[in-house]
Amino acid sequence: MSGEFILTSEMVRSYLKRLGIRDVQPPTLEFLIELHRAHVSVISWQTIDVFSGRPRPIDMETSVRMIVENRSGYCFHLNGAFASLLRSLGYTVSLHRAGVQSYGGIPVIDSFHLGLTVKIPNEFQEEQWIVDVGLGDMPYEPLPLMNGTYKQGPFVYTVADSQVNPGGWRLEHDPNGSFVGMDVDPGTVGGMAEFETNHLHLSQSPDSPWVKLLVLKNRCAAETHELKGCIFTVRDKNGAHRSEVDDQAAWMDILADVFGEHLSDYSLSQRNALWDKVIRTHEEWKQSSL
Repeated sequence: MSGEFILTSEMVRSYLKRLGIRDVQPPTLEFLIELHRAHVSVISWQTIDVFSGRPRPIDMETSVRMIVENRSGYCFHLNGAFASLLRSLGYTVSLHRAGVQSYGGIPVIDSFHLGLTVKIPNEFQEEQWIVDVGLGDMPYEPLPLMNGTYKQGPFVYTVADSQVNPGGWRLEHDPNGSFVGMDVDPGTVGGMAEFETNHLHLSQSPDSPWVKLLVLKNRCAAETHELKGCIFTVRDKNGAHRSEVDDQAAWMDILADVFGEHLSDYSLSQRNALWDKVIRTHEEWKQSSL
């Protein structure tokens, strides 16, 4: 796979329009923050295509085209596309091997996540920032690559040294978050080829959690949203609020209104088949929980 994909001016404008941003601006920290906030709010992290048996490649060009055509994807698509956009806007972007620690799991750097950093020059020295629009419900804004605790809205994140790779870093999620944290290798990779084998596993293996379960996530200033099968969760300063959505029309409305997923490239029969699989999986989960 190509290590870099530079957008045409038309594609940059289309990408920014999807984010609700009108004008191209110089590659400053302020513009990076605006881009990051818009991306995690507007473009959801989702496993719809994997769950429905229609996985997309993760090369950067495909990922960018998905976004400008009003679709979304999961970490490899979202961070890959965002890296391309940022480079096209003049930012210095690095790609890193990373791993996400789920609840009950251990810290890892296993290339099942693509991490990003951006270098921003200032008057005295170059600053390095953690950028990640592919984690679903964190963070809302870039974080300085500097050990410390950072509050964004009602959520608190911690940047610390990684215990998996002492030269790397760890981003701890808020205790209310949907996972524990992420560890990142400080070394850089040249492109998406590093992640292809893991993408094939996540998108096609019967052992993949995303083949078995549909999930969408996004992040706003004051709350996060998650749809896991038919369970819709909003996390805010008061904790997690869950509801069951077992009506197809209401479920589709949440996809569109909360997550911006209108399934624009799905036919009516494909949408109905998706819902049939979602509700069947949900009922099987309810029965297994008895």
